[in-house]
Amino acid sequence: MRLSHGLPRFLGSCAIAGVLVAGVLAPVAMGAGMLSNQVSDSVDGISASLATSQQPLVTTVTDRDGNPIATLFDQYRLPATYDQISAAMKAAIVSVEDRRFWDEGGVDPKGMLRAALHDSSGGSTQGGSTITQQYVKNYLINVVDRNDKAAQYEDKADTLARKLREAKIAVQLGQSESKEDILTGYLNVVEFTGNVYGVGAAAKAYFGTTADKLNVQQSALLAGMVNNPNLYNPYTHPQQALERRNQVIDDMVTNRTLAEKDAEIAKATPLGVLDDGPRIPSSTCMGAAPDAGFFCQYAEQYLIQAGFTADQLAVGGYTIRTTMDPVVSQTVKNAVEHNVPTTQYGVANTFAVIRPGAQTHEVLAMVANRNYGTDPAQGETSSNIVANASNVFGAGSSFKIFTSAAAMETGKAGLNTPLPNQAGQCFTQPGANQYTAPYCVQNDGTNYPDPISLRDGLATSPNVAFVGLESQVGMPAVLDMARRLGLRNTLTTNDAGATPDPSSSNPQYSEPQSQYFSNKLSFTLGNSPVSPLEMANVSATLMSGGVWCAPNPILSVTDRDGAPVAVKQQACEQVVSPGLANSLEAGLSQDTISGTSASAARAAGWSHPDIGKTGTTQQSESVAFVGGVDDYAVSSMVFADGPKPEEVCPGTPVHLGSCGHGAFGGTVAAPPYFTAFNQLLAGKPDTPIPAADPAYLNARS
Repeated sequence: MRLSHGLPRFLGSCAIAGVLVAGVLAPVAMGAGMLSNQVSDSVDGISASLATSQQPLVTTVTDRDGNPIATLFDQYRLPATYDQISAAMKAAIVSVEDRRFWDEGGVDPKGMLRAALHDSSGGSTQGGSTITQQYVKNYLINVVDRNDKAAQYEDKADTLARKLREAKIAVQLGQSESKEDILTGYLNVVEFTGNVYGVGAAAKAYFGTTADKLNVQQSALLAGMVNNPNLYNPYTHPQQALERRNQVIDDMVTNRTLAEKDAEIAKATPLGVLDDGPRIPSSTCMGAAPDAGFFCQYAEQYLIQAGFTADQLAVGGYTIRTTMDPVVSQTVKNAVEHNVPTTQYGVANTFAVIRPGAQTHEVLAMVANRNYGTDPAQGETSSNIVANASNVFGAGSSFKIFTSAAAMETGKAGLNTPLPNQAGQCFTQPGANQYTAPYCVQNDGTNYPDPISLRDGLATSPNVAFVGLESQVGMPAVLDMARRLGLRNTLTTNDAGATPDPSSSNPQYSEPQSQYFSNKLSFTLGNSPVSPLEMANVSATLMSGGVWCAPNPILSVTDRDGAPVAVKQQACEQVVSPGLANSLEAGLSQDTISGTSASAARAAGWSHPDIGKTGTTQQSESVAFVGGVDDYAVSSMVFADGPKPEEVCPGTPVHLGSCGHGAFGGTVAAPPYFTAFNQLLAGKPDTPIPAADPAYLNARS
């Protein structure tokens, strides 16, 4: 970097500053010993930090194609280089804040001496700060101490100790940095108003332009604001802002950086700021597009679990390229909104899409009819209903996948095994004593054969057959299978979908689901909270030949300089054999052909080979379709999400009510799947479902 202009002046300023510190300021203000204690030894570190200028920057979240979907930030700042800042802006800030900037060193001896003499006489402390000193002060407030209110108070305190620390750092900075770099650093760190920091963000927020295109009047307005951003806010104090702007323009004339005739023209123009306040993007995922909010929030939490901190993401200036497929995401978003409108009272429809694979399970879409936000009247929710185990009514009979997989793995049943299915059966609960009532269960309808094969049972979903099978296999094996196939986070929540509370006397709230359901045969009927995203990942595990991977929303992360940043990934696991995974897929391949979603499939003109399992809770307060087609694993869940949950009823639109026999997974949750993937697969060749492994056709024990 180039050394400062005017080396003789700089050396003179250092000498005078040294005299001031040693001979005037210290004895008068507080005594040499006290001063030495208050001027921190940390100034060397701060000087080095200023040289690297790691200011908080905006993190950008993009889809897989690189299109921005959200911004995360603590301070809205868009950095600009010296050449990216207009000459008018540089002239305006120097003219109003520090006319001798180009000739002085890090401090202004005349200004400091004037301030010191005034302060020593007992008056209030005076100014005298150069742009270099202001750069130091703003850097301390907005960067070093931005999260420390007490330290910020000291940074702003009108004390001699604070000014001396600034002066010492400013002198060091003047020795190591060029004037151009100091001016650029100052213009990038300084605060305007409305969480706008730096001239790049200010140009965009107030005028909808870039720093290199700022004209005289725009530059003068911004330069005038830095002295008192609130007082000279053009939206809340337009008259004061106008007067201050014109004063800066006059200062530019005095400083011979603007001709008088041009100044008069500039002063005659209105403020020219954008209407309705500064244009500042949202600083959280709630500002993402409607089809990206839940995805963005999940990606943010995924990175935090991988070792990033929320503060790092808010200040690091990262580019987070996610796995979100914009075409898939928008297509399924349109499908769920067609099924259940965004503002439909009391009914939510979530939809997750994952790409299977042996190395990673990339999340392609996480949407709902609801949007991620804080206004319920507009169909918004601040809970990530796609990722979290927030569906308090469950996924219904889609949980029979876990019972089937556990039975096939342990040899208790194969796809051809006949399962007893006599209506109205009662079963002894695991660990029951003489006081424990038996668990009695009915089938939904009377048209089921007795016995019924496991293959046909997966398509038509009789309750008695699967509760009986679960009783035979045992809850430990079923719960372990659910965890292995994908319900990793779900099973750590309690039966309300929240973190277990050990202080509660009610096991429903004190125990994780993995423990709570250890003696409850109702688990296979899916009446417990579950993550829709994890249910889609269950399908992805089967479609990956039995390989489980965590649902991954991240393709890459790069830092502010474009360098790649490693993201810690959870290792994938072979959780069931490929033969079992393929056989279970074969068993799930009849649902849209002859099973519970076949009628809706025919109505949609569906003809693609796929896997599927529907689910309906007892009161139809929640319904689900879990499956997959081609290279997509999916879950669609529709459930009552209002303060007064009722039966979910089919119709246009889907609604709450008392409709006698409410919605089913096949009639309400499956249609968005058919709608979306009829579009996404149009013109593509079909992908066949794997054949069953003969080892899993019949019981082995």
